[in-house]
Amino acid sequence: MDGGTLAAQALEVLHLLTGDPQARFRPGQLEAIEALVVRRERVLVVQRTGWGKSAVYFIATRLLRERGGGPTLLISPLLALMRNQQEAAARAGIRAVSLNSSNRADWDDILAALRRDEVDVLLVSEMRLHNDAFREHYLPLVGDRAGLLVVDEVHCISDWGHDFRPHYRRIARFLDLLSPGTPVLGCTATANDRVVTDVQRQLGERLTTLRGPLDREGLSLQVIDLPDPADRLAWLAQNLPAIPGTGIVYCLTVRDTERVAGFLRDVGIDALAYSGVDDSDSRHDVEQRLLRNDVKVVVATSALGMGFDKPDLAFVIHYQMPGSPLAYYQQVGRAGRQLDRSLGVGLRGGEDTRIQDWFISTAFPTPEQADAVIAALDAADKPLSVPMIESQVNVRRSRLESMLVQLEVEGVVQRDGARWSRTLAPWRYPHERVAAVTAIRRAEQEVMRDYATTDRCRMEVLRVALDDSGAEPCGVCDNCGAPFGREPIDGSLRRRAREWLLGVQHVPIAPRKQWPRGLSDPSGGIPAGHRFEAGFALCSWGDPQWGEMVRAGKQVDGHFSDALVDGFVDMLVARGLAGPVTWITAVPSTRSGELVPSLAQRVAVRLARSYVGVLRKTRETEPQKTRENSAQQVRNLWGAFEVTGDLPDGPVLLIDDIVDSRWTFTVVAHTLRSAGSGPVYVAALAHAAGS
Repeated sequence: MDGGTLAAQALEVLHLLTGDPQARFRPGQLEAIEALVVRRERVLVVQRTGWGKSAVYFIATRLLRERGGGPTLLISPLLALMRNQQEAAARAGIRAVSLNSSNRADWDDILAALRRDEVDVLLVSEMRLHNDAFREHYLPLVGDRAGLLVVDEVHCISDWGHDFRPHYRRIARFLDLLSPGTPVLGCTATANDRVVTDVQRQLGERLTTLRGPLDREGLSLQVIDLPDPADRLAWLAQNLPAIPGTGIVYCLTVRDTERVAGFLRDVGIDALAYSGVDDSDSRHDVEQRLLRNDVKVVVATSALGMGFDKPDLAFVIHYQMPGSPLAYYQQVGRAGRQLDRSLGVGLRGGEDTRIQDWFISTAFPTPEQADAVIAALDAADKPLSVPMIESQVNVRRSRLESMLVQLEVEGVVQRDGARWSRTLAPWRYPHERVAAVTAIRRAEQEVMRDYATTDRCRMEVLRVALDDSGAEPCGVCDNCGAPFGREPIDGSLRRRAREWLLGVQHVPIAPRKQWPRGLSDPSGGIPAGHRFEAGFALCSWGDPQWGEMVRAGKQVDGHFSDALVDGFVDMLVARGLAGPVTWITAVPSTRSGELVPSLAQRVAVRLARSYVGVLRKTRETEPQKTRENSAQQVRNLWGAFEVTGDLPDGPVLLIDDIVDSRWTFTVVAHTLRSAGSGPVYVAALAHAAGS
């Protein structure tokens, strides 16, 4: 079929897909479709968000199916955000179905439909390639006769990129299973030269790359230095009502999304928090409310990222700045795709570098951790579960699981159900690659500092950082003469923000109910009579004001200030922890000496309770912050505390300065209850989980 006929057919499908009989292809779209359908090439499309990558693969699917091709396999991390695309595909007569953990009841029907050739597009996440049932039952029905393979967000295949996902590495192997001549489409909006080169290497040498410009016409980029979180909250409260339309405020941590959204609601701005810890239904509800403009602003982590499509998004504001120009462009570029004017504001916080440094420093397991995992599997006479490995290796759960996936992709380990075993493949720690990627992350961090401090056009600087050869001044950023939000912050809003931060920082401390799996002693459930009662921490480690005072007292002064102790006591009273207790004690430490007992004694005086130091450390332990999983944390503490002397009657308040995993409180409370104490309530100055 000649190109003109194909172009006419493709345009007809575009009209159905968009519901717009006047729709026309954007530059590069028809070229990509022709490369896939006519020449059956492998194509890499690097185009800005909103260009219409989904139109390319849905139209190519329809045309390939009409020519006798098999179904399209679409691999994407964005299944929860593709519901609207499935609906658009249906308008064009394309039968797209998703196979994911939320629709298990439909899997048998989907399998039957695949066997009847009634599925045009099968959407799966990269995680599904790891699933034995999928590889055994579904993959043969698609892989052997795939009409098209689509890898959405293909930059995830590159560990040079900002969003590398180990499961994506399986895709390169899957390419070898495709029938010769099967077209392949890789799509991304965020890839610089380095990432593009790496993707080209993995998708194959004969790859057609279609790369467009990164300009965002009408997007006004701004950067404002506001180190104090209270100032940033007040700035948002003062400026959001003046911005027409709806938008997103991005934060680097889940805790900050909740804090910012809560403050905005408190000052009368309709705001919702959004992060990866929310369940799928909750996230979908927030997405739909934003799409319908039913909420002024969604305060989100990067979980509201790839695939979210709202052409009339009026603003994107960063409460903290990301450490990568790729990540920043992807997020801020969501604003104003179909608006004449939109706003992208970066609020530089005092904590930005500290948070970025944490992400960079924890991106890879240490050589010692990796070698220990390999050694544990080498020494085992049977496959080991993750908890069994944790009991032998000091590595946190998320890092261990990611490491095992990466090692499996490299053929070093293999999975048998929920257990892992070593293969005969040799392995050594990739020192050079880890060092190179870390160096790139540091360089990207410096690029973002330059972006924030430049006096040149911000859009031009950002495009140059992303290797866009067509970068030029935008004319609408703050440095091009269009500053926004520079008015002095209202003093009453600043005071209100400070009061809010002091009042909402209390962090619940929930009791543990099970000992970690993988241990022989202790093991199983923790009896209700040996658990601690629910408590609170005054703040999170590193929080403004209270958190800063905790850090100063612990690391600088060696003594907690009276103002901090007063705030701690106020929290105990407000949270109902002061009323039930008849006496107070402290978690003993061989390192911090009298720091925590002194705190507990001062609290006891203020609450008119007796302080009784009944706990003693029986041996030296490693600092809990160096123990990275639950099994290691409990093993470090088990048997390390004992009760000395008589226990007073009645409930006790057990005080520590920092709580993280909650295992110290769990083990000490178990020790007290086993010795005959009454209920054990717990409280700490700061919660360090995730900090």
